Amino acid sequence: MKMVAFALAPIVWLTGLSAAGKSTIARGVRERLTQSGARVEVLDGDSMRESVCRGLGFSREDRDESVRRIACVAELLSRHDVTVIVAAISPYREARAAVRARLANLVEVHVHCPLDVLEARDPKGLYARARRGEISNFTGISDPYEAPSNPDVFLNTAHQDAEESISTVLRFLNDRAKLHSYAPERY
Repeated sequence: MKMVAFALAPIVWLTGLSAAGKSTIARGVRERLTQSGARVEVLDGDSMRESVCRGLGFSREDRDESVRRIACVAELLSRHDVTVIVAAISPYREARAAVRARLANLVEVHVHCPLDVLEARDPKGLYARARRGEISNFTGISDPYEAPSNPDVFLNTAHQDAEESISTVLRFLNDRAKLHSYAPERY
């Protein structure tokens, strides 16, 4: 398969509440893109908090700064033909809009799941702890999540399993590649 480089590799930004499936989808998309020969990096919000975003808290200002820093890293990787998949809650529209304005190659993916389903899943017990008041500024409980008004891709993980969600993202990337005269077989 002949590889044709993007002018800038895409940055796929998965936004949504905790436990919606962002990290699982990111890993699945990475695996499939890597199998097709693409260079891919996942920037997971939890991992980024331990490195690039170390020292930031959960205030609106700190969350916005975290999004800004992740966008900076994503932009640098993208310039070197690395497809970037960001999996970060990114709760505020204004911060996401600033990222979109900065990154022409951004693909915004809203990973939606209703709060009652997320609380039932609660793999880390975070929602239960937030409901008991043990975690302050928890997005979706004591802090807002401003859903994207017009994402490039909308996933509802209450009704789509991980494979369906991964395939939806990959179809979007493939269609976008065709639209921009990139190699359609890339994805």
